[in-house]
Amino acid sequence: LGNRLDNWGQIFFIETSDPNMRWMDPSTLAVRYGDFAPLSPSLVENSQRVRPTSGLEFVSSRHFPDNVQGDILFHNTIGFLGTKQHAVQDDGTGFKSFFRQDLLKCRDGNVRPVDLEFAPDGSLYFLDWHNVLVGHMQHSARDPLRDHVHGRVYRITYPSRPLVTPAPVAGASIAQLLNNLKEPEYRTRYRTRRELRGRNPESVLPALRLWIGNLDASDPGYEHHLVEAMWVMWGMNRLEETLVRQLLAAGDFHARAAAVQAIRYNRHRLSNHNQLLSDAAQDPHGRVRLSVILAASWLSPDQGIPIIEKAAAHGLDDWMKPSYDAAIAQLSGRHQSTPEVAAPQTTLTGKDRQLFLLGAEVYRREGHCITCHQPDGLGLPAAQFPPLAESEWVTGNEKRLIQLTLHGLLGPIQVKGVDYPGLVPMTAFKGLSDEEIAGVLTFVRNSFGNSASPVTPDAVAAVRRSTLSQKTFYNPDDLMKTE
Repeated sequence: LGNRLDNWGQIFFIETSDPNMRWMDPSTLAVRYGDFAPLSPSLVENSQRVRPTSGLEFVSSRHFPDNVQGDILFHNTIGFLGTKQHAVQDDGTGFKSFFRQDLLKCRDGNVRPVDLEFAPDGSLYFLDWHNVLVGHMQHSARDPLRDHVHGRVYRITYPSRPLVTPAPVAGASIAQLLNNLKEPEYRTRYRTRRELRGRNPESVLPALRLWIGNLDASDPGYEHHLVEAMWVMWGMNRLEETLVRQLLAAGDFHARAAAVQAIRYNRHRLSNHNQLLSDAAQDPHGRVRLSVILAASWLSPDQGIPIIEKAAAHGLDDWMKPSYDAAIAQLSGRHQSTPEVAAPQTTLTGKDRQLFLLGAEVYRREGHCITCHQPDGLGLPAAQFPPLAESEWVTGNEKRLIQLTLHGLLGPIQVKGVDYPGLVPMTAFKGLSDEEIAGVLTFVRNSFGNSASPVTPDAVAAVRRSTLSQKTFYNPDDLMKTE
């Protein structure tokens, strides 16, 4: 899991194995043991989904163009090797995103970009865990081919714009550090807050109060400066209610939502926290009210439910409703109802239908077919995972399909006229039983628009016996010779 905060403290994360990038805050509510917090929708458009992802960073540097500030960057380490760049924008309570560009795309098959961060001079650094092997399912952790020695650090600059003059942080005066909080670069402010947390609060807080009092209220960044000041206080465990109340009345809803977050995590420091949340529950903006619902889910039922219902009285949109339902269920002492997965439809009957239904369950298992080929069978072409839908590899030669399922596949293939380099291996599933393999192959041959004969356990058993000598992945050219 990789996560980053935007300029206003909202958390975004990538799921690393799955192709989703989401806004995390709607999931940060209290839930009963055994229940799952609701997930917000993925912000990555279907054509750009890749997996597994690694590393996440918002663009926040004057060294880069103005129009990409606030874009989000994340790496991919298998299949597509490089960095995706997406614009992120407010969309009512939540957010929307669109693909901007491939910031980085590598031809070296051993590139494994794993982290990225903006430096004090505004340039972008990323780490390449350069390794021929990466998969933990396909290769032993002790495989001698794993490279424990090499790795690379890259630096990306935008030559037509000057680098940022690094702000003094380590050893800087308190006055200088406080002025750093006005800098446009998130990483400068982040490092500054960390430095201030290490200073004596009795020296920082009086200077901080004076700094707040001297801020220009007509400055477009005024309310953001106040949020930064609030975070400094929070970092010193000295959050002051006066500043929180000022931010709850801010004109910018981002600042008001940030104030609610601070209340949530500092209830033990704010004697009037419940009243503050109750007041914020009447905020006109959905993101602020959602923040109230999330915060109130951690209160006792007699305190939390009235606050949540007050927030809901102003309306619940699609971003808010799942969190509201989960919060009310938790505070009411009941488990959330788990949506049942509808049985897939098929015209198969008898034993064939039973195999089909077993196969649907196998297909959906974590780390099995659904991980790469996705619930709709369309795969993740941007990450070199081909579709199963209308694939000649699926509906064609049955023996060939059983062979590649048992022993895996590695190498370039063509699916529906599209070439796939085959750098990502199809994992061997010889550990599944004959019935499970027959079931999942029957399922994929009769789903996603496909229509082909069922596969029997006897057919799988026969291929398993005849290929006992196969110890490695199949090569596609060899498999194409299967009769």
